[in-house]
Amino acid sequence: MKKHLLILVSLVLMLIGFNATPFKAQEKAEPQHKLVQFYMGLLKKGPGWTTAHTDATTQLHQKHVAYVMSLLESGKAMIAGPFTDDQDLLGVYIFRAPSLDEARAWAAADPAVVAGHLLVEMHPWWSEDVLKKAPPTTKMETAYLGFLSRGAKWTPEKTPATEELQKAHLANINRLAQTKKLVVAGPFGDDTTLRGIFVFRVGSLAEAQELAATDPAVKAGRLVIDLHPWRVPEGILP
Repeated sequence: MKKHLLILVSLVLMLIGFNATPFKAQEKAEPQHKLVQFYMGLLKKGPGWTTAHTDATTQLHQKHVAYVMSLLESGKAMIAGPFTDDQDLLGVYIFRAPSLDEARAWAAADPAVVAGHLLVEMHPWWSEDVLKKAPPTTKMETAYLGFLSRGAKWTPEKTPATEELQKAHLANINRLAQTKKLVVAGPFGDDTTLRGIFVFRVGSLAEAQELAATDPAVKAGRLVIDLHPWRVPEGILP
């Protein structure tokens, strides 16, 4: 139940409009929540992006994978993996770093970023510390990562209607967490249209879409969700 509660706390902050400074004050008052700040790097196609299969691109991919594995083994990256749906957004890093600048430096040292093949967009991100130490394996599993963004009906104001919607939203998240199908959730810590993420461990994208669609905030248009199949090393997700 503690894990379910912390997921709910994460999503409360995400729904009402997360701001890092007020949260720090709340964290001091309620340390039992134990949310941790990470840094999420969104990997996108860079100016040197190409789909050509050449000796050079093969070598670059090998260097990129080796660098990702070194970050996981060192504990700098908690999890990393590509999306498999052939979109402009190609994958995600989640870093445990002392600062945003340090997380950016780690991402910038990726050989694929150095070569201009990839770009990284970095965001502070908060979650319970549930990701496990990466095991020494090359085996991968598929999860489904959904980005929650401000929808057409998003407003920052608190009203009786938004309060009721928030309660319904949280009740649904708690239900999903109890099924163990929603395994990670948390808000972004900067003021952009991105509000947070859901990570589902289910058998298909269609099932993840069905679960995400039950969210009352999504139904109401307050939030929208963009889901991607996400390949990650086995043994890291809770």
